[in-house]
Amino acid sequence: MMLKEALSAADCVAQQLAADGDRYAELGRKLRSTSFSTALTIARGSSDHACAYVAYLIMARLGRVVASLPMSLVTLNKSPLITRDTLAISISQSGQSPDVVEPIRYFRDGGATTIALVNDIDSPLAHAAEFAMPLRAGKEQSVAATKSFITSLVAGARLVAAWQNDPELLAGLEALPESLRAASTEDWSKAVEVLTPARNIMVVGRGISFPVALEASLKFKETSALQAEAFSGAEIKHGPMALIEEGYPLVIFATRGATQASLLQLASEMRGRGAHVLLAAPADIAERDLTLPVAATPDLDPIVAIQAFYKMAAELSAARGMDPDQPRHLSKVTKTN
Repeated sequence: MMLKEALSAADCVAQQLAADGDRYAELGRKLRSTSFSTALTIARGSSDHACAYVAYLIMARLGRVVASLPMSLVTLNKSPLITRDTLAISISQSGQSPDVVEPIRYFRDGGATTIALVNDIDSPLAHAAEFAMPLRAGKEQSVAATKSFITSLVAGARLVAAWQNDPELLAGLEALPESLRAASTEDWSKAVEVLTPARNIMVVGRGISFPVALEASLKFKETSALQAEAFSGAEIKHGPMALIEEGYPLVIFATRGATQASLLQLASEMRGRGAHVLLAAPADIAERDLTLPVAATPDLDPIVAIQAFYKMAAELSAARGMDPDQPRHLSKVTKTN
């Protein structure tokens, strides 16, 4: 079911892009006309990784610094946070968890601009936010989020494109369904071969590819019970390097952009230290081990990159004798305070 849902992401994205255009245009006008002193994201799990991608786009394209809110400041500490001139963005598949709903309600009550990118448009989170934008992923039954994560990334990119009113990004979004279908045909069987017997792994990205590394690391744990840690390529030498030994597996996501060259250099250096590097990079990178699909513009590359990864992750889970649809100790909806 995980694989089936992952492969349906292109159709879900097409449905999302065909809907809510006026609502996104309205949101874009509101964001352009409002002055924000603070911008926050509010999410858990895969949705938090999607928020990291949206935050990076906002900072890189619009120059607004975005922070991830520790929700316990609102739900447990009851801290008197200043809410005026604040933008609060939440992402959720279910929209059910109290520690996501309560902060959005708190900030909205305090006059902040609140946005929820949510799959269940009739959920408490959707009702709590001023702007509720449906992911349109359809019902997701596998515990491991795939199509809802991809549609979250797309909705976040749509938010940024509407805010910036950028024709290139808007056009790139329209091309995503075909890019995702192409991504689902990539052959990452080499990764399955290397990782089937593995006990641990580092997953590396940097800049706009780091949210992909975070999500991949979570999926390795969820679906293959593989101890995986995600690191920025800029942080490897600050301590994690001590873990590297002969044959230690690393997956490196070297998407296009300013950080790619440093990740290619890191891959070469880690190979020199004996690591078993799986370098995921676009087809023009000769030393790649896994081919990363590309989108119409580099800022959308993480969306198609994770599509190729999900297909491999489902195959890896089966190769390791696991059921990706029923990860142990996990349920589809997690409610925390």
